[in-house]
Formats: sequence, structure tokens, C-alpha cells
Amino acid sequence: MNFSVNENKIKPLASFYSLSAIANSGRMIDFNEFKNKKVLIVNTASACGYTPQFDDLQKLQEQYKHKLTIIGFPSNDFGEQEQGNDEQIASFCKINYGVTFTLAKKSHVKNTEQNEVFKWLSDKNKNGWNDQQPQWNFCKYLVDERGILLGYYASGVQPFAKEIVDVL
Repeated sequence: MNFSVNENKIKPLASFYSLSAIANSGRMIDFNEFKNKKVLIVNTASACGYTPQFDDLQKLQEQYKHKLTIIGFPSNDFGEQEQGNDEQIASFCKINYGVTFTLAKKSHVKNTEQNEVFKWLSDKNKNGWNDQQPQWNFCKYLVDERGILLGYYASGVQPFAKEIVDVL
């Protein structure tokens, strides 16, 4: 499956805005700050065949900065493709792709050790409809201005894909 969308705009059972995460810098990210903006959440890795998507994610952030926030969640859950620590990851992303969008602290995005944000994104009892955990690095989840999960996009769906841009 390349992507799935919430065509009926099913509302979450648990509020997206009750979530938080820790940024790569150590700053607490309170999801309340994203009200009235779309949020694209992506699980990332520095040594993956999809790593060049960082470039388009940064361009997407710049092009839609007034209505979109992107948050990258580095993870080593898929084949040892993110072995660096938080400082190394941030440096790699900045030097190689000019990344200025928010990176969260390295964490797990699937299975039992999954972080709070990805638990919400991949549990229909929380988000209202989607049970799809990331299948690989660079899976994308788009949340609208009201905290409704709009879609899940597999790794191969590029950041500027019609399926994503049309809802921005």
C-alpha cells in the first residue's frame, strides 16, 4: 500500500494536541503549538535509500511554511540505518540537506517501544481510523489544522507527491 487517506475526516478519539515530544536539541515540543497548521510527521534515517527525501522535505517546509510544520523522527528501527546520536544526526541533516525543520530525539517508531507520537499515528483507537505503523524509513503521516489524521504515505511517496501537495 502506497498511501491511505481519511476520506471521511474521522476525528481522533485521543487529541493530537495532547501529544508532546523532545526535540533533538532537548526542547520540549508541545503539539498545542501546531493548532491551525498542518503537520507532516516523518520517521527518518541518515543511511537509507530514501535519505535524499530530506532535501524535498526541507523544500516543502520552506514552500508551505505558513501552513505546514514538518517534524522528523530519527529512528534505527529498520536495518541499522540510523546509528548516530542526536548531535550527529542533526549535523548530518544540516550539512547534507540544509534541514531546518524540527528533528525529534532519536526514538522507536514501531513495535512495543514505539514513542507516544507514533503510537497515536498508528492506533485507530487513538487517531480514529489508521492502524498502519511505518513499514520502513521515511513514512509520512499528515495531520490537519484541527488535529485530524488525514493520511498515511509509504516511504516511496515523495514529499511533493500529488497525494500530499493536493491537501496542503
